[in-house]
Amino acid sequence: MARFHQLAVTDVRKTIRDAVVVSLKPVNDGDFDFTQGQYLTFRRDFDGTELRRSYSICAGKTEGILQVGIKRVEGGAFSSWANETLKTGDTLEAMEPMGSFFTPLEASAARNYLGFAGGSGITPVLSILKTTLAAEPHSSFTLVYANRGVNSIMFREELEDLKNLYMGRLTIIHVLESDAQDIDLFTGRVDAAKCKALFEHWIDIASIDTAFICGPEPMMLGIAASLREHGLDDTQIKFELFASAQPGRLKRRARAGDDAAAAKTTEASVTLDGTARSFTMDKDQTVLDAALENAIDAPFACKAGVCSTCRCKVLEGEVEMVANHALEDYEVQQGYVLSCQSFPVTDRVVVDYDQ
Repeated sequence: MARFHQLAVTDVRKTIRDAVVVSLKPVNDGDFDFTQGQYLTFRRDFDGTELRRSYSICAGKTEGILQVGIKRVEGGAFSSWANETLKTGDTLEAMEPMGSFFTPLEASAARNYLGFAGGSGITPVLSILKTTLAAEPHSSFTLVYANRGVNSIMFREELEDLKNLYMGRLTIIHVLESDAQDIDLFTGRVDAAKCKALFEHWIDIASIDTAFICGPEPMMLGIAASLREHGLDDTQIKFELFASAQPGRLKRRARAGDDAAAAKTTEASVTLDGTARSFTMDKDQTVLDAALENAIDAPFACKAGVCSTCRCKVLEGEVEMVANHALEDYEVQQGYVLSCQSFPVTDRVVVDYDQ
């Protein structure tokens, strides 16, 4: 089942007007270790409806604290509640840390990292930045942080402190959309053209070992295209999408002819926590929705193909994954899918959430 743990809120503080940093501690003092760049999936009941939302950990591994950044989203029930009502002493339910937005670190390494963050996309990048500079004393990090204006910069003071702490190893470039700056290049939006100019005048892209990108999808796609154009390959580019231009699941492609009417269902087998359950499901239903409908407590959070919480492996049969913003190419090649975006194609499908 999707295991949720009780986390006590030890502190809630504002970082900007519409965002809070929430400090947490396991109620039972259990092991709740995380890797830099991972996220927590929370659940809460709102008027009889369970909502699950994922928020990135912003703390570094060496800080000895568990923290997430939650920025208010217009119309967002959970983020509004967290910004307006959540307080020290409250208890939250969360899954264990998840996500693969990181690379292994080595104390002896001397690498150059590049990070791009847009708005609240700074939260996982901040965790990566702090952890990397502490764990790899010979490595350096350049952060390009895009915001609308100075007042919308999350963790502004903390970033300045880190810049002073790691002087000569940490470079921070703020790009502001609406506020003018002394250098024209640092005003406007971060797109492919802006990246090209940065790579020509400020960032030695040839020296970069790994680039991390977290922000709105259009920004990420433009940055990734520019990084590839300037010599980085896909193994050097890590993504974390916190908001997708696609609001939800794509519609299935229409099946032609009457063959579809004769094969509307699939015999499915789902393994979770070592137990396999079999049931009949509709082919116009996702594997995740069918599992939940059959009382299987499969893990999920965003249901938009963004967070990878619902990742499982197809052992038999075939599914059509209509969107994927979370899995790496090698994971897909190994048979892993996002069950919230996967529709059965064959008459029998076997998936395993435990692998």
